[in-house]
Amino acid sequence: MHAFDVLGDPVRRRVLELLADGERSAGEVTAVVREEFGITQPAVSQHLRVLRDNGFARVRADGARRLYAVEPAPLQDVDRWLARFRGTWDRHLDALATELARGRRERRPREEHPPDTHPADPPEEEEP
Repeated sequence: MHAFDVLGDPVRRRVLELLADGERSAGEVTAVVREEFGITQPAVSQHLRVLRDNGFARVRADGARRLYAVEPAPLQDVDRWLARFRGTWDRHLDALATELARGRRERRPREEHPPDTHPADPPEEEEP
């Protein structure tokens, strides 16, 4: 199965997110995924198996528990493949960051000095 076929499934991506913080038992992963996706325990087990069979996760026994962890090599392959497109994204993200910073700078004087209290506004004069 191609890496993007494995990662194309939202349940499998969520499982990898859970495992990204460290090793977790199959029971812990199953509990979270069942709660979030409303799928059965056998369905979660199937997703764990796909991840394991395609090298994205490894499993080890710890007594009666099975502990899963991310296997980084396939994710590094995906990262290397995506690297050729990163230049395009970076330019767009840099432009977005510039626009966000500009928006913050423009909002700041208005938030600090609302229009009716702006120090540059001359005080209204009373007519005699």
